[in-house]
Amino acid sequence: MHSSAVFLIEFGCLILGLGLLGRLAGRFSFSPIPLYLLAGLAFGEGGLLPMVASEDFVAIGAEIGVILLLLMLGLEYTATDLVSNLRTHYPAGIVDAVLNALPGAVLALLLGWGPVAAVVLAGVTWVSSSGVIARVLGELGRLGNRETPAILSILVLEDLSMAVYLPIVTALLAGVGLAAGAVTLAIALGVATLVLVLAVRYGRHVSRFVSSDDPEKLLLVVLGVTLVVAGLAQQLQVSAAVGAFLVGIALSGEVAEGATSLLAPLRDLFAAVFFVFFGLHTDPASIPPVLLPALALAAVTTATKIATGYWAARRAGIGPKGRWRAGGTLVARGEFSIVIAGLAVTSGIEPSLGPLATAYVLILVLLGPLTARYTEPVATGLTGRLRRKRSTSGAASAPVPPGAHESIDDQDIVGRT
Repeated sequence: MHSSAVFLIEFGCLILGLGLLGRLAGRFSFSPIPLYLLAGLAFGEGGLLPMVASEDFVAIGAEIGVILLLLMLGLEYTATDLVSNLRTHYPAGIVDAVLNALPGAVLALLLGWGPVAAVVLAGVTWVSSSGVIARVLGELGRLGNRETPAILSILVLEDLSMAVYLPIVTALLAGVGLAAGAVTLAIALGVATLVLVLAVRYGRHVSRFVSSDDPEKLLLVVLGVTLVVAGLAQQLQVSAAVGAFLVGIALSGEVAEGATSLLAPLRDLFAAVFFVFFGLHTDPASIPPVLLPALALAAVTTATKIATGYWAARRAGIGPKGRWRAGGTLVARGEFSIVIAGLAVTSGIEPSLGPLATAYVLILVLLGPLTARYTEPVATGLTGRLRRKRSTSGAASAPVPPGAHESIDDQDIVGRT
């Protein structure tokens, strides 16, 4: 009876604290993710007041948080949208993967962590935070900008790539052999393809089966199906997160909209618990030794993300200012980076990987909104200075054609709606 009371008090204080931290983040218009991670650091191993009674429940809540994050992500997309994005924007997805996964892999190898940790850290540095970026676009009033579809296409391709990447990481962390890993990947690809085909051709029938006019029944059916599929996927070493993502893709129309509104509060609750859980398993004393590598990695991957967004927007015919805005917006990392790092932490492959990932995400989740806001004006200012220096460098310089400076503004106007 006493342990039950301690659990209720401990867990209640945790939820209350998360609510207050969320309010604080909302007041200053930034993502609450870093505050949740810091809360986990404060109440975890080596923290100010370690949690004991509610640790097991928090661990289960964290698993549900990952599942709901991926389910809600899947509900945002239709299978048709995913197929269309894959056909049209796959070059941008390839550039994104090469430029942003490579720095993480290289750093892990330089630190002597081995190839498995290299694959994990590559994923941490690769994937941008859809949640943070969507919030930033809304706050800056850029949802209608012409560069926004280029940004969203990269996010969609990253999310779809996770259906392949996560099973690979899961198999590697489980230590299965090459043959077993190949079978796991084949199963994941087969299931993902099958779900996309079924969703495109029979999505209405699937949604009709799940649909209900009663919100309570709809919530129970969608949540139950998601947990069952996630459990089966994990049993097959495919990853519970991928199973939840595919369930979200399979649902569309009014069912997807209704499930989104019903599940959003649950997602926010358990996602917060997930970030706290990750922090709980990271000793604050282990962060200072990896802070310099984290800062270096953040600096490199900030530049590579900006280059990715610039290239993708240029390919889409967006003007220079819109290209810089696209690049700066993609910098933030968040939920997916922590999900990937969390898999590695629970497997215990490299003790320093969790602290490095925590520091890295903390840096970029705070830096991301700033780069989204200021990359374009800073780049435009520097470009203007270079032009003025060239124009005054001497008689050997070619004369600037009339209206050359105005053309930049014209292109920027084209880049807006």
